[in-house]
Amino acid sequence: MQRYLIRRLLLMIPTLLGVTFVVFILVRSVPGDVVDLISGDYGSMDPAAKAALKKDLGLDQNIPKQYVEWLGKIVRFDFGESILSSRSVNSELSNRIPITIELGVLAIIISLLIALPIGVISAVRQDSPADYLGRSFAIGLLAAPSFWIAIMLITLASRYFLWGVPPNKYPNFTADPIANLKFMFVPSFLLGAALAGGVMRFARSSMLEVLRQDYIRTAWSKGLRERVIVVRHGMRNGLIPVITVVGLQLPILVGGSVIIEQIYNIPGMGRYYIAAINQHDYPVIEAINIIIAFVVVFSNLAVDLLYGVIDPRIRYS
Repeated sequence: MQRYLIRRLLLMIPTLLGVTFVVFILVRSVPGDVVDLISGDYGSMDPAAKAALKKDLGLDQNIPKQYVEWLGKIVRFDFGESILSSRSVNSELSNRIPITIELGVLAIIISLLIALPIGVISAVRQDSPADYLGRSFAIGLLAAPSFWIAIMLITLASRYFLWGVPPNKYPNFTADPIANLKFMFVPSFLLGAALAGGVMRFARSSMLEVLRQDYIRTAWSKGLRERVIVVRHGMRNGLIPVITVVGLQLPILVGGSVIIEQIYNIPGMGRYYIAAINQHDYPVIEAINIIIAFVVVFSNLAVDLLYGVIDPRIRYS
């Protein structure tokens, strides 16, 4: 296990270096100049002042030199300062990342609470009305965009009822946990429901494959109760592939939270990302993309390690 872990960690280094290079080049290739944005709609700032501003921001150097200096800061986990606000990106993200994590964790919990029971019941009762209803429900969740449901919910709530209307100000969890959870329930439910459709279909197909195995037939022939067969023998093996789906959904949660945070005025990382893109704030855009890359790489590693924990037959050497 230790050798495998060390080897995977070493293999992450070139992967993350490649991501940093691609992110840096793509961000610098976006049309528009942040100096022109600062200087006004028509770039009315004096040319000498613009040149001084570029030098102050480090944008007067060639791209390779900018990349090397930026990479040196990234290695030290220093994301620099926002170009427009001059605030530390690290301090901004330290306040916003926990909010996005809370939204993502709640969404994953809700998606599993929806997907796993319906997926397992649909597999155990294959081709029954419950199965058809579960599959239709999954397709409906996959087809309906969460942002559209959110907009419709807010529109209808503002007219007919009040519980779906988000408050004007985000309640901090440390200040008022109950108000915070009430505020986060609807956006996390919408995000989790959007993820539940794929998890549900994957859980159903995986459980169907397991329930057709010989050891399951042997358990039936021994006269074991259905609950024991499904829960103890079927789910433990059938839901192992579901871990892969959940692990791959972690970076999707960051992307999905961009829209949900914007709609519900949640001061998380996704909303910060949208503002940075609109303002060509290079350090913020690069920092968030690097964080997403870290989430993708380490979530894949965590999923692989969880296989060995859940299934004793899997050994890493």
